[in-house]
Amino acid sequence: QLQASGGGLVEPGGSLTLSCLASGVSIFNVNVMGWYRQAPGKQRELVAGVSNREKTNYADSVKGRFTISKDNARNTVYLRMSNLKPEDAAVYYCNADMLWNAGELFDLNAWGQGTKVTVSS
Repeated sequence: QLQASGGGLVEPGGSLTLSCLASGVSIFNVNVMGWYRQAPGKQRELVAGVSNREKTNYADSVKGRFTISKDNARNTVYLRMSNLKPEDAAVYYCNADMLWNAGELFDLNAWGQGTKVTVSS
């Protein structure tokens, strides 16, 4: 189970940090923890991901502004968002794609409930 939090209203240029707390599964064993977002009328898109080996990837639209990180001890993944733009407004979801177990990958595809980010002055 994943629980996302940290969304809210922020002015353009502002910053916000989202958190995704996992329970029932250790994120240390998750193949890729990802943050996705979905704006009204648009498809859900990948924003950032971090692999079990700490490799990160970002959507071009957020490179240099967003940073994904994870704290295995706290079983939490973070998304630090800076220099927010109105087009960043969306509901943000965290995802755990697959689970490593005894050297094999198993499908997980767990989603958090979403946290809303509004960027407006």
